[in-house]
Amino acid sequence: MREVFHDQLESIFGDLAAICSQVETAVSDATSALLTGDAEVAERVISADRAIDEARTRVEETAFSLLSLQAPVAGDLRVVVAALRMVTELERMGDLSVHVAKIARLRVPNIAVPAQIRPTIARMAEVAEDMVSRVKDVITSRDITAALAVGKDDEEMDSLRRLSFTELLSDSWTDGVEAAVDVALLGRYYERIADHAVSVANRVVFVVTGEYPQALRA
Repeated sequence: MREVFHDQLESIFGDLAAICSQVETAVSDATSALLTGDAEVAERVISADRAIDEARTRVEETAFSLLSLQAPVAGDLRVVVAALRMVTELERMGDLSVHVAKIARLRVPNIAVPAQIRPTIARMAEVAEDMVSRVKDVITSRDITAALAVGKDDEEMDSLRRLSFTELLSDSWTDGVEAAVDVALLGRYYERIADHAVSVANRVVFVVTGEYPQALRA
């Protein structure tokens, strides 16, 4: 019976990794739509979000079933509770990708990101996508070192976010208020994707060690 239980626990992590892969695709496609003004790709991201929501529901149902039928304790309980938190984080990352896609769709046939700030936003998108990819590997491998390293990418994201504000507020900004609002929102969306990625990685550390990264660094 316990062997079946642990197989079910492992299947949850397999499902989490699969959802993370879906999120990675959503971030990539949303960015593509944003930087090219491709309405069809934007619509694909928006439509695909339902699959992520449904996958989240399946993980939650499995986790709640384990909690009610198996009454896990100690380390096993930690795994189930962490999985519930992680799937919520992943689903929110998918939602943020939809927000990016909706801005892209709203400005078609134009491109939402002005040329002068496009390199900064493109780099933010690249960092976000890389972090999602690395989190997927962390979920699969449960490598603590790799999980802790995800937080270092978040430092670059924070720097890029500050840079985007500097560019928006500079005297050279000539693209108006509407574009500035779009860029400010986009920066926030990518920053939040990165934040959620760090949170998922931290929860993997907690699953393996019973401690959050802050305690391990102390």
